[in-house]
Amino acid sequence: MFSETAANRIYRLSAWWDLIVTWPFALPFTLGVLWNFGLTPLHGLTSDGALPPLDVHAVLFGNFFGSVVVIWALVRLNWNDTRLGLYDAAGRVLFSVAMINALMSDISLIVWVFLVPEILWAIVQFLALYPLVKQRLA
Repeated sequence: MFSETAANRIYRLSAWWDLIVTWPFALPFTLGVLWNFGLTPLHGLTSDGALPPLDVHAVLFGNFFGSVVVIWALVRLNWNDTRLGLYDAAGRVLFSVAMINALMSDISLIVWVFLVPEILWAIVQFLALYPLVKQRLA
């Protein structure tokens, strides 16, 4: 379905996407800036009321998430191994399940901004990379 060149491009683009989207979550200061000047105004466009203020727990887990995803993206960019893309696709499915669960629990609609690309990247990576990895293992 996809050439190896196209599959590698998809794999690398998904890593760049993760790096761009998640680096602000990695540090307390950048998470605060993102929360106050990015996510709060976006939330105001989609919902009534304000986002809850960040507490120490939210910052801690947000920083854990941001740090791990940034490192994972850098690993994928530096180790050009398409098998990692399949693991990434599986991780995206897990992240998507958590976001869907949060949406069912009445979290802010801004989660859709993260959920839709997450599902799309999971599908595209799986479709592009699974045949290549399967072929190498055969």
